[in-house]
Amino acid sequence: MSESYNICLDVGGTKVLGAIFNEKDEIIYRLKKRSKSGGEGAADVEKVIVDVVEEMISASGIDRSKLNAVASCAPGVIDQERGVVLFTPNLPWRDYDIAGAMRKKFGVPFYVGNDVNLGVLGEYHFGAGRGYKNIVGFFVGTGLGGGLILNGSLYTGHQFKAAEYGHMILDPEGPLCNCGQRGCLETFSSKMGMTAYIRQQVSRGRETMMAEAVQDGVFRSKKLKKALEAGDRVAMEAVDRACHYLAVATGSMINTFSPDLILYGGGVIEAVGDLFLSKVLAEVDRYCMPQIRSTVDIKTAALGDDSILYGDLAMIKGL
Repeated sequence: MSESYNICLDVGGTKVLGAIFNEKDEIIYRLKKRSKSGGEGAADVEKVIVDVVEEMISASGIDRSKLNAVASCAPGVIDQERGVVLFTPNLPWRDYDIAGAMRKKFGVPFYVGNDVNLGVLGEYHFGAGRGYKNIVGFFVGTGLGGGLILNGSLYTGHQFKAAEYGHMILDPEGPLCNCGQRGCLETFSSKMGMTAYIRQQVSRGRETMMAEAVQDGVFRSKKLKKALEAGDRVAMEAVDRACHYLAVATGSMINTFSPDLILYGGGVIEAVGDLFLSKVLAEVDRYCMPQIRSTVDIKTAALGDDSILYGDLAMIKGL
């Protein structure tokens, strides 16, 4: 049987990460390129995707005729059946038939799904979620996304809009969220939420290693890790606040779904996941019923940056 390959992509507001998988589900080549979310339109990000795929094919030396399929994620609301990006907050795509455009370009099937849904799906089949049937996934990055595995299947809800529990309202009078509501989980526990808190403390004259990191935008996770290692008080307060609200939300999801596993992933968790996990575990029991909590495992993702790429692969394989 001749070898065939799948190309999987993680498309975000600032970068495109790509990987080539062989038939053994092994990554044989990977590439990362920066993208600009504020371009002229859909074609700009599309060009970066095409460039990444073409460069990977060329640099890896695989035979183009042996390419089986290409799959990608995108943040936002995705019609996974039709391959249409209905809305995404960080990319210039609205009702965009990316699958149709990419099928014409590459001549092979193209699949697309929500980024965190695919991250949880990847962990379910290939990472920390193996052996579990009901998983609630929180991915903590610039924003905060969710993904649900229920009875062994990815749950996407009506019109693929489910699992947006980063916008679970925890304080109706809390910080204003980009979604238009106040006090969403994302406003406390994401990098955007922690950045806002740190900026507030800097404006009050407090000193922190994070002052420069949050001056012009959301900090990088590595900066937070360094500040925490140095004992930066403001950085630790931001993390304590984030973990408190994440524990509250986790307790609510435990009571609602009685999952086998709560899974934390994303860039922040990859950088400081042990600290986040310890702080959440110290609080979560206060916010859920003991009889339900006793049957729930809580873990961090095992695949790191590759969670979504493996979710892409699962989507291609129909898992």
